[in-house]
Amino acid sequence: MTGYAFFVERPRRIDDLLQPHPVEAEKQFEVVKTIHLSKIDYENFITDMVADRAFLEKNAHLCRKDGTVVLCLHVKPREGEDGIIVVPGGAWVDLAAVFP
Repeated sequence: MTGYAFFVERPRRIDDLLQPHPVEAEKQFEVVKTIHLSKIDYENFITDMVADRAFLEKNAHLCRKDGTVVLCLHVKPREGEDGIIVVPGGAWVDLAAVFP
C-alpha cells in the first residue's frame, strides 16, 4: 500500500497529526506491515504516542524515514480501515501521519 501523507515528528497524540499543511509537505510512503490492535489498545496508543510500545520496537527494523519513500507501519484497530502510519524510533513513534 502506497500513497502520500503529511508526517509529524515525535507526535504526542493523534490531534498533533490533524493540522493544515501544504500539499508539497507530503511525503511518499509505503506500508511495510499492518499492526492490528484491540479497540482499547488502539485508543491508548493514539492518545499517548510517546510511551514505549513492544510492537513498535519489534518492527522498527522494517521502517525507514530517510530516502525518497518513507517505509512505515499502518497501526489500526481490528475493526475498521482507519488508523495512522508510523515510523518507530525504537519502541516509540518518531514520525506519524493520518492514514489517507
